[in-house]
Amino acid sequence: MSDTPASPYRDRDLNLFVGARFLSTLAIQVQSVAIGWQIYEMERTPLALGMVGLCQFLPMFLLTLPAGDITDRFNQRRVYSLSAALQAVCSALFLALSLFHTHSAWLFYIVLVLFGAARGFAGPSGSSLLPFLVPPEKLAKSMAFSSSFFTAAVIFGPALGGFLYALGPVPVYALCITGFLGAGLIVARLGGRRFKPEATEASRYERVAEGVRFVRSRPVVLGAISLDLFAVLLGGATALLPVYARDILHVGPVGLGFLRCAPAAGAFSMAFYMTHWPIRRQVGSKMFAAVAIFGVATIVFGLSSWFPLSLVALYVLGASDMVSVNIRSSLIQLSTPDTMRGRVSSVSMLFIGASNELGEFESGTTAALLGTVPAVVAGGVGTLLVVGLWMKFFPPLRQVNKFSDVAVPVLA
Repeated sequence: MSDTPASPYRDRDLNLFVGARFLSTLAIQVQSVAIGWQIYEMERTPLALGMVGLCQFLPMFLLTLPAGDITDRFNQRRVYSLSAALQAVCSALFLALSLFHTHSAWLFYIVLVLFGAARGFAGPSGSSLLPFLVPPEKLAKSMAFSSSFFTAAVIFGPALGGFLYALGPVPVYALCITGFLGAGLIVARLGGRRFKPEATEASRYERVAEGVRFVRSRPVVLGAISLDLFAVLLGGATALLPVYARDILHVGPVGLGFLRCAPAAGAFSMAFYMTHWPIRRQVGSKMFAAVAIFGVATIVFGLSSWFPLSLVALYVLGASDMVSVNIRSSLIQLSTPDTMRGRVSSVSMLFIGASNELGEFESGTTAALLGTVPAVVAGGVGTLLVVGLWMKFFPPLRQVNKFSDVAVPVLA
């Protein structure tokens, strides 16, 4: 759409937003490599690495819903920019700890808690912003475009972090500071639609509860979010990749790197495809089909003892997951009015975050009880059962034909 006075949309805003998201995601991935190496060198125990995730997850879990309310009450651009600035401050603190050769992991953990809090605010504000930058008819394609760059950052970030860390932690954290500050400054200058927050005397708790009630009252939204939750919870094969690399496929750490890249490569390829050929019809049934393929790919990977087949299974797993994520995100955003976007996005992110964390715990616990291969296969079978049950329990979600069928009227 051309940049005219009659339209609030500008083509460059989408590109700027995608660039900002790429910078921040790349910084997160690069920083995670340095943090993992430094803390493991100090503690020499896998539990210390588990604490890295826990320190970030807890503040994100506690703050995501309140952050969604704040996003709906204030300008998302400002909330995101301040969150990015706080992430840059955390990178600066990591840089300072490295320069002073700190050997206490607890100081790093404290900064990680602050970093997790910043991500708790950045998530809802960033994920709810895209519908204000593009017209509704371009939202699905724009999400695929954004997802392709996000996945690219996830693929290349760890490799870049490892290369830079060979030069020392200072270049790593310097790059992260630059990335977070750049992302914040870009988002602060975005145009697009604005909305006036609704006038209400409701308390913050009531507003957060309103967001939860909204999700529960919309079968399409609730079905899409909960399907993702249980599919990821049961199909968490990636959490057990180190076991496969060492004890089943016998490919060592180099093979583990390829195994970790395969799902992201599949997701990147599918996001690129959907950017040029977006899904337009039978979106509900295609989302269920994608999750079913995800379950089948999980079973194939679980049973495979041949490295090339395992890579292909993980590639298909990542590609099918990208299809379901793209459709789910589009359905949620198009079903949500402007005044609820932050809170609904926070509920969605809370479910997704919980599914990732609980999925790793579920996979590890089940593997300890049943064995690694039975645990992965059982997870894939469970995913297929969830698909069948959700098709029965949420027929409105299955029957969605076009994205416009669920779109909420939006004023330009």
